[in-house]
Amino acid sequence: MSLLALSAPILADRVKKGEIRAAHVVEESLARIEAENPRLGAVLHVAAESARSAARAVDAAIGRGDDPGPLAGVPILLKDNISTIGMPTTAGSRILDGYLPLYDATVVEKLRGAGAILIGKTNLDEFAMGSSTENSAFGITRNPWDMTRVPGGSSGGSAAAVASAMTPVALGSDTGGSVRQPASFCGVYGLLPTYGRVSRYGLIAFASSLDQIGPLARDLGGIRAVFDAIAGHDPRDATSSPDSGMARRDGALRVGIAEGLLSRSGVETGVAARLNETAARLERGGARLVPVTLPDPDKAVATYYLIATAEASSNLARYDGVRYGLRVPGETVESMMRRTRSAGFGREVKRRILLGTFVLSSGYYDAYYVRAQKSRALLRRAFLQLFETVDVVLLPTSPTAAFAVGDRTEDPLAMYLADVFTVYANLAGLPALSVPAGRDAAGLPVGAQLMAPPFGEELLFAAAKHLEGTAA
Repeated sequence: MSLLALSAPILADRVKKGEIRAAHVVEESLARIEAENPRLGAVLHVAAESARSAARAVDAAIGRGDDPGPLAGVPILLKDNISTIGMPTTAGSRILDGYLPLYDATVVEKLRGAGAILIGKTNLDEFAMGSSTENSAFGITRNPWDMTRVPGGSSGGSAAAVASAMTPVALGSDTGGSVRQPASFCGVYGLLPTYGRVSRYGLIAFASSLDQIGPLARDLGGIRAVFDAIAGHDPRDATSSPDSGMARRDGALRVGIAEGLLSRSGVETGVAARLNETAARLERGGARLVPVTLPDPDKAVATYYLIATAEASSNLARYDGVRYGLRVPGETVESMMRRTRSAGFGREVKRRILLGTFVLSSGYYDAYYVRAQKSRALLRRAFLQLFETVDVVLLPTSPTAAFAVGDRTEDPLAMYLADVFTVYANLAGLPALSVPAGRDAAGLPVGAQLMAPPFGEELLFAAAKHLEGTAA
């Protein structure tokens, strides 16, 4: 049995007991990346020597009788928008090609402190803007289950790497579904923590009020282990919360089942069937199913894209050729900036910057951005009221299974609608977990999504545990 097939906490336990060496685990991970990555395009940078050095340090600590941490010897890949000393951090963009951060993101510091081995950086849609990992400046990523399909996005590289057993776990970022949707497409688990539960310090910003870092893993144990390692208050992140989570409620788990959601256009038959089966499995596990009505998903998508593009326009203004990143010379400062941004940004990033600049422009700010923020406040209020009657809500992660490479690149609206069920959680600041729910008629993975009230990650884990303990 491959060491990389083990759950992260089991692997770490065996390393700490001296049954296997961290160095052996790292070599197996590096060999797997070398074998699988040429066809998948999941990994952009491999830090082989630093990983080997870290593994030797873990083995030496165990030899001295020290505890290296709860993730001792576990290899992990990081989405390439998470700042890491000694590794390029490009955000999948030419404008940051060759950029080497001078500091570690907080999550990177915590992973190192937990004994994890940082193997490398994964591919993503440029600046995390996309739902297919086709927008990277460094090539597309493919789905391990079907090479003609996308792995989802924007954390498609992390999802494909975990699904193909390059590492047991990986980190992604989720602004509107970018951990959960690729987890669904690749048949793995993906967690969006509550906004503020995991520090964003060192994450290259897309939309600051929506961005959050989250783990992907092939099992629930891996998700929990990485979440426990990276969660917690960080004074360097002004949005970081000191809240350590809510206690589990006693009694049967109350699961909200959204009425009418599966009958809307765009939801594939296979997705609807797997979600109904998931609901039945939860009920068999002792949960109580409660019909609920969710806010209009189409309004949620519109609200999300107004806010996300506005914040992207503001955040990406810093890439001007002056301070860091790409610089294309020009006769004047203005022409240098124009040439730099034209050459450095891809088509989708340019599209979102233009949309966001329009939303924030004089005469349209109140009509679009302000109204979107009011809509967001109403949506959050609706969910908080909903969670007074249920513990978690069950809904699809994506309306479809993985679509074909190139199928939606010329239809931005169809691409954006891939996020129709995931943007809820980002807008409302809620935690959400995508769990594998089986496969459709074509054999492609389908994910089911669980959402909980703020700081209710334990409720998500409890619901997922119900699913692990019942037959599909």
